Amino acid sequence: MKLVFLGPPGSGKGTYASRLSPLLSIPHISTGDIFRDNMARKTPLGKKVEKYLKRGGLVPDDIVIEVVKERISQKDCRNGFIFDGFPRTAEQAIALDRITKLDMVLNLNLSEDIIIKKMSARRVCGKCGQIYNIADIRLGKFRFPPILPKKEGACDKCGGKLMQRKDDTIGVIKDRLEVYKKQTKPLIDYYKKKSILRDVNVIGPPEVMVPIILKTIGKQ
Repeated sequence: MKLVFLGPPGSGKGTYASRLSPLLSIPHISTGDIFRDNMARKTPLGKKVEKYLKRGGLVPDDIVIEVVKERISQKDCRNGFIFDGFPRTAEQAIALDRITKLDMVLNLNLSEDIIIKKMSARRVCGKCGQIYNIADIRLGKFRFPPILPKKEGACDKCGGKLMQRKDDTIGVIKDRLEVYKKQTKPLIDYYKKKSILRDVNVIGPPEVMVPIILKTIGKQ
């Protein structure tokens, strides 16, 4: 199954995709993770994208599309994939349509106030990219308890050190939300016209949302 998780930064795309990937036996592909890995290894690609990611902007379409094309040509994508963070612009969506045919696009909806609280509390393993969160958010019907590692500051999966990304600080988060509104929201209309968009209201943690998402894509 070929899926795209669409939604503003902090809506849970990476968290839910990482949980669903093993259940569906398809890879979770994050262009952001690919770029950060290349930055850490100081590859030519990493040096190209570093200036864009550090200020919370978008990497130029031609670079992103080339990376995506190479990634989905690999063997583990034969039965599908879950894209998290791609496409982000109409141009990227059109380019992706030329490369492959999507089965469904899930649009994750969450208010900006909660997004800012969640993102500024996010912690990520610097080694494997596993995501945790130290916030305990309880607002009306919304329940987002913390997603904590068993050992404070260390990843459960690989023991790597947990860190706060530079793009998870409040100032950068607000800038990223503005970029999303201007450049990515038009994708909602694009995929609605193709009749493959499904809206998903984010109301809780992974144990609440994963069954909802599985039902939405017809896998439960």
